[in-house]
Amino acid sequence: MKMVDIVNGPKQVSRIVQGCMRMPDLSKEDAAKVIRTAYDCGINFFDHATVYGGGVAETRFSEAFPLTGLKREDIYIQSKCGIHPERSEFDWTKEDILSSVDGILERLKVDYIDTLLLHRPDVLFEPEEVAEAFDILEKAGKVKWFGVSNLVPMQIELLKKYVKQPLVINQVQLSLEQSQLIDQALYMNNKTTEYSVCRDGNLLDYCRLNDITIQAWSPLQIGMFGGSFINHSDFPELNQVLGEIAEREDVSKAAVAIAWILRHPAKMQAIIGSMNPEHIEDACDAAHVELSHQDWYRLYLASGKFLP
Repeated sequence: MKMVDIVNGPKQVSRIVQGCMRMPDLSKEDAAKVIRTAYDCGINFFDHATVYGGGVAETRFSEAFPLTGLKREDIYIQSKCGIHPERSEFDWTKEDILSSVDGILERLKVDYIDTLLLHRPDVLFEPEEVAEAFDILEKAGKVKWFGVSNLVPMQIELLKKYVKQPLVINQVQLSLEQSQLIDQALYMNNKTTEYSVCRDGNLLDYCRLNDITIQAWSPLQIGMFGGSFINHSDFPELNQVLGEIAEREDVSKAAVAIAWILRHPAKMQAIIGSMNPEHIEDACDAAHVELSHQDWYRLYLASGKFLP
């Protein structure tokens, strides 16, 4: 497994992260198999959120973890807070951040989490309150590092004005199909295509300049929740090229698609969400695939894009 040192954050973490959103659907025995399979494949970073199953994902993880034979210090645990579908709100108030973390720790049955991300922007957030909450959590030893999810540069800048701790991670969507994070610059100043529209404020370059590691969620997804493009009939050219490179590298198409993200010089992490141990093993092969410069562009163009 390829590892990365997150600047101002955890060191030697796996480039591939095991997402736990779908873990509520598993028994504790099956969840333990997922955790152990991921770890045996080199993954030492596990991603949660309070919204995943309304906290059930974290509970299932804690029920399963003792069955894996692993120790708490063997892994990095990340969770996110701020989304409340039960009341149709995003909430970054001091009280909600603090109570959310206490709930996370209780459900995971741990004394601390390694990273806490603010999950989608609360457009009413008071940065002073966030700063107070982060100070309390850090002083209490409940959270080691902090970050955000789905935030644009100026929102991060506003937070940074008040928050003392470095914001070390930004978790956003990226895949061969949803590639706007990477490719908008190709089409800048071009009124003939929607690809020229900047939808994130040049987030990728901003994060690279400010030592914020991008975590790419849904690396195989069509749209936000449109299913996987792997073997999808709407993407014949992409699957043909994925298949050719997969055969050459003796890996799965999914591994090649994830390797496309890891090939980018920003040293991003890719979050996989499968609860199928065989699929986890297949995806982790991405860490061993070395795509050439030409391979990367060939896959990009096969996804339906063009070069101006």
